[in-house]
Amino acid sequence: MSSPAYKRPESVLVVLHDGQGRALMLERVSPPGFWQSVTGSLEEGEAPFATALREVAEETGILLAPEELKDWHTQNEYEIYEHWRHRYAPGVTRNTEHVFSARIPAVSPVCLSAREHRAYRWLPLAEAANLAFSPSNREALLRLAAETEGRLPEKLTAPPL
Repeated sequence: MSSPAYKRPESVLVVLHDGQGRALMLERVSPPGFWQSVTGSLEEGEAPFATALREVAEETGILLAPEELKDWHTQNEYEIYEHWRHRYAPGVTRNTEHVFSARIPAVSPVCLSAREHRAYRWLPLAEAANLAFSPSNREALLRLAAETEGRLPEKLTAPPL
């Protein structure tokens, strides 16, 4: 009898933006009303950069060239939401998230993974931040907004655009 396949408690967050102050936001199928940037867990043996490229393709249908993906060299650690803990090995309660971004044209065709997302919207970065259910996603969107406007919030450095 094989053991269940648990998710690895390490993930990526990829903010897709148009370089003009707007970000692509995705609404999760479950639970509905949860909006986010591209996210996903690392698979066994996979590096965060490869995961970010894979997740963007899987969730949006957008194929990024490696040079288009910018690694922010930022990691967030957070408590895994109770309603998603069953996906992880017993006793696992924390996740490490690696943050990335990519600048893409807002006219890029988006083909959602119907299994994961039900809708998408391009929104101004501040509106996207207000809509994001994840605090780390909200912070990344606000950080990008500050960089786009040419000012930085305290205690943050600019993400590479």
